[in-house]
Amino acid sequence: MNTFNRREFLKSTFATGVTLAVPFSKILGANDTLRMGVIGLNGQGAYHVQLLNEIAGVRVVALCDVDNEVLAREKKKFDDRGEQIACYVDARDLLDDQTIDAVSIATPNHWHALMVIWACQAGKDVYVEKPASHNIWEGRKMVEAARKYKRIVQFGAQLRSDVGVMEIFDYLRSGTLGKIKCVRGFCYKRRMSIGKIDGVGVIPASVDYHLWCGPAMMVPLKRKNLHYDWHWVWNTGNGDIGNQGVHQMDVCRWLLNETGLPKRVMSFGGRFGYIDDGETANTQVAILEYDSAPIIFEVRGLPKTKKDDQEMDHYRGIRIGEVIQCENGYIAGGGAYDNQENRIRQFERTEGSGHFDNFFQAVRSRKMSDLNGDIEIGHISSALCHAANISYRIGEIATGQKIVDALDNHYDYLDTFSRFQEHLLVNAVDLDQTPRYLGPWLIIDQENERFVGDYSKEANMLLTRNYREPFIVPEEV
Repeated sequence: MNTFNRREFLKSTFATGVTLAVPFSKILGANDTLRMGVIGLNGQGAYHVQLLNEIAGVRVVALCDVDNEVLAREKKKFDDRGEQIACYVDARDLLDDQTIDAVSIATPNHWHALMVIWACQAGKDVYVEKPASHNIWEGRKMVEAARKYKRIVQFGAQLRSDVGVMEIFDYLRSGTLGKIKCVRGFCYKRRMSIGKIDGVGVIPASVDYHLWCGPAMMVPLKRKNLHYDWHWVWNTGNGDIGNQGVHQMDVCRWLLNETGLPKRVMSFGGRFGYIDDGETANTQVAILEYDSAPIIFEVRGLPKTKKDDQEMDHYRGIRIGEVIQCENGYIAGGGAYDNQENRIRQFERTEGSGHFDNFFQAVRSRKMSDLNGDIEIGHISSALCHAANISYRIGEIATGQKIVDALDNHYDYLDTFSRFQEHLLVNAVDLDQTPRYLGPWLIIDQENERFVGDYSKEANMLLTRNYREPFIVPEEV
């Protein structure tokens, strides 16, 4: 057939198991305008449109969102400038357009994997927001699709394009601070209760809920707000460790120069301080053990104290970021310090403002190696967050002593738990109402990205999910 039709492709591929070859996009020269489609506009996607409109040689030609009000809002911005823009509710219709070179995806997490796979099959390059995936298994499928269809797929970890982080990386390798002892990541970000409703919430009339759910279970809405609060429900989100925290988790792994999953992982925490319709932890500790050094990751959504509604805790001045503890000092944010807390060097952080530019550089060169945040990087760093969540999800209510016993008498782990306990105390958390959960240590088969040993049966059940037809992430991409 002369015209590529996505629905015909999906029907033949999934029904027969045959993989069809899809023609790649035209080879772009340095002066060619890249035509972009943006999928998912309620939040980060709208910011993508703004950024893309400011990049020379790039033109946003299509918008897609399952909420007609959101779609109309973003279309109006183009109308007001007298610019034409194609609008779609169903991403499959956008992907059918062969004149579109690439897409950016800023949908809820549960849509990322299938949307990336579809885009690769349609011959589009992809920029996908964090976390790359909703679960570990589908993250690997994203990598397979990018490689099979020779697509440039950039993971939205903007810090990978932060020159300051690269300088820190080089500084650590110089050995000035000695061997890395542990890397700490922090996501201390205020998160209010999402409230609790009786019965079923109301789906906005402007939303195609069938398309909004996509690969996830299409269940009645059990919270007040459909939008954004999906982050705190396992069916669609991954909590703050997979939301904001994946940025810092990625940098932690990068600074350790680790390219795969850890040897083992465990997590403890809870949804403390209020009873609402959220399911994910609002206060969580994850420990990921590598041969080089452990990553200790902390999420806090409650304030510094109960009387402070917004002010957040910090660790060595860091609320959202990383602290790398070495033998002869540490790095916190953009500064290097000795063990007496004297600053000995300052690094200039850029927060990765050139991440989209880096993506387009690779799109034009057709070299995966030009990417700062290739999809395999995104898959592994997202999988760290998912693995920690899996431990937490199969955990049980635990006393403080039971958590202490699980921490192997490791100084840094015990120090983290001590601060965790103090944080709950100053927030007057009632542990009878909102208890602590302790997840087990899970051993990881790093090569096969599966759990082995104790609790592996329960843990492996959460490596993937039951997908809803016709939105099924395929075994063979």
